[in-house]
Amino acid sequence: MPTAQTTLESPERIPDTGSSEFTPLLRAVREAGLLRRRRAHYAVSIAVNLVVLAAVWTAVVLVGGTGSWWVLALALPAAVMSARSGFFGHDAGHQQIAAGRRTNRLIALLHGNLLLGMGAAWWSDKHNRHHANPNHVGKDPDVEVGALVWTRAQAVERRGFARFLTRHQARLFFPMLLLEGLALKVASFQDLRRLDRRGRLVEGSLLVAHVAGYAALLLTALPLPQAVAFAALHHALFGLHLGCAFAPNHKGMEMPEEGARWGHLRRQVLTSRNVRGNAVVDFLLGGLNYQIEHHLFPSLPRPHLRLARPLVRAHCARIGVPYTETGLVDSYAQALGHMHAVGAPLR
Repeated sequence: MPTAQTTLESPERIPDTGSSEFTPLLRAVREAGLLRRRRAHYAVSIAVNLVVLAAVWTAVVLVGGTGSWWVLALALPAAVMSARSGFFGHDAGHQQIAAGRRTNRLIALLHGNLLLGMGAAWWSDKHNRHHANPNHVGKDPDVEVGALVWTRAQAVERRGFARFLTRHQARLFFPMLLLEGLALKVASFQDLRRLDRRGRLVEGSLLVAHVAGYAALLLTALPLPQAVAFAALHHALFGLHLGCAFAPNHKGMEMPEEGARWGHLRRQVLTSRNVRGNAVVDFLLGGLNYQIEHHLFPSLPRPHLRLARPLVRAHCARIGVPYTETGLVDSYAQALGHMHAVGAPLR
């Protein structure tokens, strides 16, 4: 059985795929020093995130002790900081943070399994396959048939309630994201069967510790009705936040057909969309708004993504490869427009 180890490359070993289109860009990014790790940046950022997260949960305990239903308002900052933890787990999975794989794995386990109840092994396996073949039906798990579908060929095969979902999937997309926080936990536990004995022990123990600690904290701090309401709202907002961070990245972009042979640069650039923004957008989307740069250089440290952007844009312009970048609202409009078009045959 597979282990929980990630297969992503370290910053110093980003592969040159042999593509004449990608090689000059890789050289420019390396010469600009953007492949260097930012250990101090991540150390400070992770420490601040943990402190703020601890402060939020301390506030939950203190406000909960008063019996006030205003404690539910703290579900919002709890969801935001939970998503921040997820972003750090994402970066560790991509080997962006530390020098060694072992340290990156420990960071991923802390932020994924222990803090969020989201399995690092489950995420790494799924996300690695996505990065290898983005938007490629049959290869990218993010465009497999699930609650949503991504092509008309998938849509016409739907039956029963699934057919109803597909017919209305564009308008149901954001409401369905409210279940994503819970779905991530369920999928992580289900994935334990795929791992070897040691992987199941490590990942499973941390997942159980998360669930037990989360339940104990809420049930100790809050009356049962408030505890249930807080957990439901926290997971709903967390799922919505993560979904809003990932939704603009690929939906509605090119989808390679079976047998398509695109080089690394075209495979990553043509299937990805950047979102213009500012420091607030960068914060809320965890740097994933620089999706093109992230896909071209998965182990590029998050603070370097915006610095690589002008190099990538200029290079794409020189070789005539479309570089898609849009505003945040428009990115959602394009993604929803694609989902609406996919469901058209059922309407």
